[in-house]
Amino acid sequence: MAVASRRLPTADRARFGLGRLVLHLMLVAGALWAVFPFVWMVLTSLKGYAEASAAETFFPSRWLFSNYVTAWNQVGTFPRYFGNTLFIALATVLGVLVTSTLAAYAFARMEFPGRDTLFLILLATMMVPFEVTLVPNFIMIRNLQWVDHYQAMIIPWAASAFSIFLLRQFFMAIPQELYDAAVIDGCGPLRFLATIVLPLSRPALVTSGLLTFLGSWNSLMWPILVTNRPEIRPIQVAMYSFIGDAGTQIQLLLAAVTISVIPVIVVYLVLQRWFIEGIATVGIRG
Repeated sequence: MAVASRRLPTADRARFGLGRLVLHLMLVAGALWAVFPFVWMVLTSLKGYAEASAAETFFPSRWLFSNYVTAWNQVGTFPRYFGNTLFIALATVLGVLVTSTLAAYAFARMEFPGRDTLFLILLATMMVPFEVTLVPNFIMIRNLQWVDHYQAMIIPWAASAFSIFLLRQFFMAIPQELYDAAVIDGCGPLRFLATIVLPLSRPALVTSGLLTFLGSWNSLMWPILVTNRPEIRPIQVAMYSFIGDAGTQIQLLLAAVTISVIPVIVVYLVLQRWFIEGIATVGIRG
């Protein structure tokens, strides 16, 4: 019995080590599966047209870094498209953060008739597909004479039901005692929001802003619908210059896509700590 009791911890440690090994192997496999499309995109962007179209080899036989120069020059005004996309994305993020912060604070900390019903209606809008609202939004933009203007790509998306929900969940987790102490010190609702709630909610704000930035940066259908002038269009629309009647220049298209993805990766790498903290914290408190 004494020998068996001494061996039991060793067996438990072995099973625990084997379990961790299997878990890490699964995580590595999942990571490779997620990274594979990006790696394939970069490698294909370095191939020639025939090799990229055939898609018979994973690695290029010749590494044509000149594809990036060709793609940059073929679009013509790549910096302008980058500037348009960055302006639209940042303006949309600002609008979403302002509207979502005020609405989430009202739903989380203020009492008014019909608050819970209005919040349920707001959540119900998250189940409405984008295609259902496409035509009404376009008619509204046309009636406002905003077609071919930046506000057509910003104003309709300057509010987000998901961001309101995300921030509300975070705001509700802030102790009521902080608000009571702030009121005793003469702090009003807006001052309490600006000086206490927002600094404590930085991870949730970063998460909301990053998701909004990503959605705006990748927007394609709506800008095509509400713009005609190339000089105000975002970078995703510029990718159409690589698609012609003779076929798609796959290697140049993927080179341009790789260039357009770089800013998003940089933004995420800078903000990843707050993004992960925001997702994890809201998930725990939700």
